[in-house]
Amino acid sequence: MVTKPEPASNAPPLDPTTTHQEDLTVAGQRRVNLIWEYTQALVAVVITLAVVYSSVAGTMSDVIENAFFLIIGFYYSRTNHSAIGGIGKKAQAEYVGR
Repeated sequence: MVTKPEPASNAPPLDPTTTHQEDLTVAGQRRVNLIWEYTQALVAVVITLAVVYSSVAGTMSDVIENAFFLIIGFYYSRTNHSAIGGIGKKAQAEYVGR
């Protein structure tokens, strides 16, 4: 028998701390970030497949090899995954370095 979990308290939910427009802005930023992440992943996979194919076919060129290292290098060296883009106020976080 599956039971429904009980809430921690019977207190009413808190009032929202953001406006509807702020919620829409954040949702839009999340959507753009997802599109950008998927695009970067697709480009990285495509260039990797091109390098593998060129290597197997024996047609490897310096241009493909350089493009591979440039794209993969940028893909893995990004450090701003937690950065919030777009306009508007941002949470101020202390820089902790690498």
